Amino acid sequence: MFTGIIEELGTIERVERTGDAARITVRGPRAVEGVKHGDSISVSGVCLTVVDFDGERFTADVMAQTLAMSTLDAVEAGRPVNLERAALVGDRLGGHIVQGHIDGTARVLEVRPGDTWRVIRFSLDAAHAPLVVDKGSIAVDGVSLTVSGLGDEADGSWFEVSLIPETLTATSLGALAVGDRVNIETDILARHVKRMLRLDAHRTLPSSVSADAPIGGAR
Repeated sequence: MFTGIIEELGTIERVERTGDAARITVRGPRAVEGVKHGDSISVSGVCLTVVDFDGERFTADVMAQTLAMSTLDAVEAGRPVNLERAALVGDRLGGHIVQGHIDGTARVLEVRPGDTWRVIRFSLDAAHAPLVVDKGSIAVDGVSLTVSGLGDEADGSWFEVSLIPETLTATSLGALAVGDRVNIETDILARHVKRMLRLDAHRTLPSSVSADAPIGGAR
């Protein structure tokens, strides 16, 4: 479990591809402080398991499903990545609950710079659009952000985030340009609600039960 508050901007040092999987080595001195074999580290929003490490870097395996759903499919040595160690029980939750189980990717549609802020608009596909709400939380490349704008156009849905100077300099989001692809993770509560509503819609009541009668399960 993570909070979406990035601890360090790391760098991919090596990528070894083996069939439909990959093994990546990431330089992140702060991320490996106190790390143990089997620990979880969020790499640009993707929860990965540490299989090897030293004082400066760690190595993790990336399975086929993760490659298919994330930007790690095209990752190369030299790429900057956002790093966050798993949250400790009892820590302040500075961002929101982030699992590191991304929903998919989105593309940058527009970048609007301001004096100090920067607004970035991202595409939002039909499957994820119901899970994103105005002023709600979303993780973009592992960064906990608040949705500052939301829209549905004839050619597709989109969402916007407004980035403060700290986010622009401390994460990889400051280097984003139109066309770039990012990992997104919608709010876990929204995903659970969507699932419950879907099950509820398919539930068939016995003829002997009144439609107004309470039934088991969350509503």
